[in-house]
Amino acid sequence: MRTPIAMTAKVALSQSHTWLPAAEMTHISVISVWTAIFDGVPQDSQLIFADHVGRFYARQYGFPPMAGRLLGYLFVCDPPQQTIDELSDALLASRSAITGAVKLLENYRMARRTRATGERVDRVSLNPASQQPQNFDSAIHDEHAALFREGLALLAEAPPERRAPLEEMVALAEFLGERLPTLLDEWHTHRDELRASGKLPTPGG
Repeated sequence: MRTPIAMTAKVALSQSHTWLPAAEMTHISVISVWTAIFDGVPQDSQLIFADHVGRFYARQYGFPPMAGRLLGYLFVCDPPQQTIDELSDALLASRSAITGAVKLLENYRMARRTRATGERVDRVSLNPASQQPQNFDSAIHDEHAALFREGLALLAEAPPERRAPLEEMVALAEFLGERLPTLLDEWHTHRDELRASGKLPTPGG
C-alpha cells in the first residue's frame, strides 16, 4: 500500500539527525508525491471516496459497510479490474471480508468476476449492467399492487381510515407500473442523444 505524503516525509526526516541539503530534500519530496499517487489518483482520496460510498449505501440500502466501500473503490481504482488480494491490500481488509462483499455485489449485479486466458485468479470489476436503470420492470409493481389488494380483501369491512394505507400503496404501485416503462424509454432516448453529442461516452468507445 502507498504511503501518504506527510507520513513519507516524516519517516524520511526521522531517519536523519541533521538537516539534509536542499537537493536531497527535493528528491525526498518528489519520491513522497510519487509514492502517494497511484496511477494519477491519490490513493488516500480513493479510500475517502470509498468510505463515503460505503456510508451512503449502508444508510440508504442497508448494505454492509465493506460492500459499499468495495463498490466505491471499484468506481475509481486503476486498473478497473482487481484481484481479491489487491482489493484486500487497498481496502485494508481480510480476503474473507472482500470475498463476502464481492458475492453480495454480484447478487445485486453491481460487480462481476472475470478471468483472462492463462490466469489463475479472478479479477473483480464493476458490472456494466449496474449502469442500467434498476427496478423499472412494470411486472414488479403489478405484483406489488396484487399483493396489496390481497391485504385490502382482508379489510373489506374495515373503516376507510383503516384501509387507507393499503389503498394508497395499491395506487402507487399501479402508478409506477404504468409510468416507469415510459420513463425508461425517455431515458434511453436522452442517453442516446447525449452519446451522439459527445456529452456521454459510448461504452467501449
